[in-house]
Amino acid sequence: MTSASAGTLDEAYERLHATGPEFDGFLSNHGPMAAEAMVRHGHSDLVGSWLDGYMRRLEEFPSGLGPIGSDWQEALGDLRRVAGVVAAATHGVIRVGHAVRALLADGDDPSHLAELAHGLAYWAARWQTLPGGQAGASAAAAASRARAATPLDSLAAIPRIAEQAGGLGDRLARLGALTAWPAALADFSVPAAPEQIRAVLAELVDAATVRYLLYGHGNGVMLVHSATAPSAVLRTLPALDHGLWAPSLAAAWAASSALTAVYAPAEPAPRAQLPQLPDGQSREETAREVFARAVEHGDPHVIKFADTAVDVFTRTGNPDAIAAALRAAELIEP
Repeated sequence: MTSASAGTLDEAYERLHATGPEFDGFLSNHGPMAAEAMVRHGHSDLVGSWLDGYMRRLEEFPSGLGPIGSDWQEALGDLRRVAGVVAAATHGVIRVGHAVRALLADGDDPSHLAELAHGLAYWAARWQTLPGGQAGASAAAAASRARAATPLDSLAAIPRIAEQAGGLGDRLARLGALTAWPAALADFSVPAAPEQIRAVLAELVDAATVRYLLYGHGNGVMLVHSATAPSAVLRTLPALDHGLWAPSLAAAWAASSALTAVYAPAEPAPRAQLPQLPDGQSREETAREVFARAVEHGDPHVIKFADTAVDVFTRTGNPDAIAAALRAAELIEP
């Protein structure tokens, strides 16, 4: 990234840090995440105008309640101070993932560090446990088990709640009564070696991304996070102690599988109805064009998902990843 681009991101952060992490009661502020993705993919020149429109929806930064000390655990989930990874529809961890990528790529200037602080604080304020979470913990401890299935197979085997209605909180509450849920959550094995953990986490991101192409119609917005949440965790690994990699993978799996359980439809969309890739382009040209389309679309979920889809396409060459980004632009209204 050029110094000018890094400066654009600093300016965006400074503008956004005057706003709160949520607005309209419960919607997450996607500004810092979308701005970082746009800068990362060469669209610095459009960040300012995009923010001009987006920030009209945001609210002022909330006043604090005082410092948090040794009693920090009592402050977890205290919305007055605005997570399990799935908390706030995973936006806390996603915001942290974008902040960490910016820090690793651009250096630890004050605006970037402040953004990390904002992301971590929002994540902590929205902390919540996930039904069957103990199974997720056992998955992290199962490092000695041989992997029985790929992440793609594991996601395909996730059971679904019968009543897919209501908000995320209502849906997650129903997971506790889903008999097959704890076993499905615990059936995902976490390897022991750090590089194996990184590889499996990348496979989970790949799987959730390509599954969106076929199943995103269950809820175009919410199922985006089944891919962008583990992608955010993947981006934080280089900044974490290796001892945190296994529980991070387990948490990413729990979040992605939970969103699949409560939003994914039973049947895939017919292939004939799905978008096709542009013809006659190199991989790099295709990735640039599809991300540019996401920026033109303007919705931050479309932009963030395209950011992850381009990563997957670059890593794997799987055209379904790019087609999934185009599908998100179809399913999500600008």
